[in-house]
Amino acid sequence: MEDYNKIIESLNVRFIKSKNIRILQPVKIQNYYDVENSILILNRGEIHYGEDEDVVSDESILFIPGGKMMSVTYGSGDPVSLSNDDFINNKELYFQSLETTDITKLEVENFSFINFEAKVFDSVNFFASLDIPPFEIKDNPRIVEIIKDITGENNSETPGKDRIIKISTERLVIEIVRHILETRMFVEQLATNSTYFKDPRLIDIFAYIKNNIGGDLSNKVLANVANVSEDYVGQYFKMLTGINPQDYIEYQRMEHAVNLLRTTKKSIREIGKEVGYKDTAYFCRRFKMMFGIPAGKMRRRESLMNV
Repeated sequence: MEDYNKIIESLNVRFIKSKNIRILQPVKIQNYYDVENSILILNRGEIHYGEDEDVVSDESILFIPGGKMMSVTYGSGDPVSLSNDDFINNKELYFQSLETTDITKLEVENFSFINFEAKVFDSVNFFASLDIPPFEIKDNPRIVEIIKDITGENNSETPGKDRIIKISTERLVIEIVRHILETRMFVEQLATNSTYFKDPRLIDIFAYIKNNIGGDLSNKVLANVANVSEDYVGQYFKMLTGINPQDYIEYQRMEHAVNLLRTTKKSIREIGKEVGYKDTAYFCRRFKMMFGIPAGKMRRRESLMNV
């Protein structure tokens, strides 16, 4: 339990956005993907997800860890099947943003969602590091209440709403971790993840990567940071995290690139260089391979559900 408290205490949580969405017509997104974590509650209608087309029940919650590609179907009936790219270009045909703070009385199919970050020591995406699939949360009124509080505050103009949203998002993350522990989901992944807190050298590597994302992050450099041999650092990193350091670095670079695309007007070339890619064409190829869409379209969309 002490390790889990360390996990929770080390998490830096950041609210990204929240919306209530009306489903205008059923649509299946073949390769849904987002960098941030997404949690949504189905208020009315149908949502299916994953290869097995699992059904989200009314008033149940679907949690999608950041960095997970999956199939998701919104709405009842025969859906239009689209790629992630095609949906982004035509999302106004399928989704409508609802500004109301009380959507429980609406007769139309709708859901509420929240995007947020949860990073260990402000460096490692916690849920992505667990490498867990999307999952449904049932019979958890605490999480349902928090989601409704956040979406309600986000659609209001009351004083202090940003502070309430910040506090509530932190509570939301804690309740998700508690749910995982209470239901004994992903026990092995959590146990492995707790190793982050037993070796300060690994935390030093995470911090160095974050602070030097556009610089030289070769295994030789990381070995000097952790004070281990260059031949051993890759094995050491993978033993504790489950992935090799260069794969982790590429994910961090691409995640930072997404943030720059969404928050700045820098050119694709400038962003690629800033996150460590001297060859713009190579950066664009890797970006599309990872996210399924070109960098320019990621900028235009801001987020998959920004409607």
